[in-house]
Amino acid sequence: MNEVVTLTGLSNRQFLEAYARPGRVGLSGGTTLIDKAIARAERHLDNEGRWSLWSHSFLFQGRRPDGHHWVIESDLQINRKHIRLGVQENRISKYFDERLYTTLAVLDFGLGEEQVVTLVREGLELVANRARYSLRELVGTLIALRHPELRGQGNVLAREKSLYCSAFVQHLFRKAGIDLAPGVDAKNTTPEDISRAPAPHVTYLLKRGSGRSKLDQLRVRLRRRVRTRIKHLKRSAAS
Repeated sequence: MNEVVTLTGLSNRQFLEAYARPGRVGLSGGTTLIDKAIARAERHLDNEGRWSLWSHSFLFQGRRPDGHHWVIESDLQINRKHIRLGVQENRISKYFDERLYTTLAVLDFGLGEEQVVTLVREGLELVANRARYSLRELVGTLIALRHPELRGQGNVLAREKSLYCSAFVQHLFRKAGIDLAPGVDAKNTTPEDISRAPAPHVTYLLKRGSGRSKLDQLRVRLRRRVRTRIKHLKRSAAS
């Protein structure tokens, strides 16, 4: 079983500065509407229907001469007068804002130097070729989540030269000979799939309080009560 190292009492900045390394994978959960929509859709991957913690994934590229760690990712980046929609490079300082990025994890797959070079090279190739972030393919993945038989098939809304975040990460790792989600088409891969990757790895998880787990426990208890009530009503109707 893969190891999970849970950390508390750290800021996003402290956590990322401590665990970012070239070739490692980052996962984040956020507060925007699209973050919440993705996390909710991924509930279909959980036996108890719990929302996922994760709505985005990215690759750590390493520290550059400017002294900053950089990531390669496929994302929708909206600034005041500029929109970037696709594969791009950003400093990890983007993820220091704890109001926007409430949950973080770093996955270490123990890669060799050649594998890391492959990941970064393939990622930069997609940056140079201006691969797009495909909202259309994201919708196709949401459809596949509701119909599991579609997960192993090509994305029903696939486009050329397009990859959303976790599809981008899966694409890179397959280029390096590692499958993070066996049986799932690359363009149907979710951040939750990445978090559950069967390939040997260590997950460094930044945990903030217990509010989320209590909410999950309440949701599970309510669901069980509803199911019990429905069964009772069915028995009463049958008798």
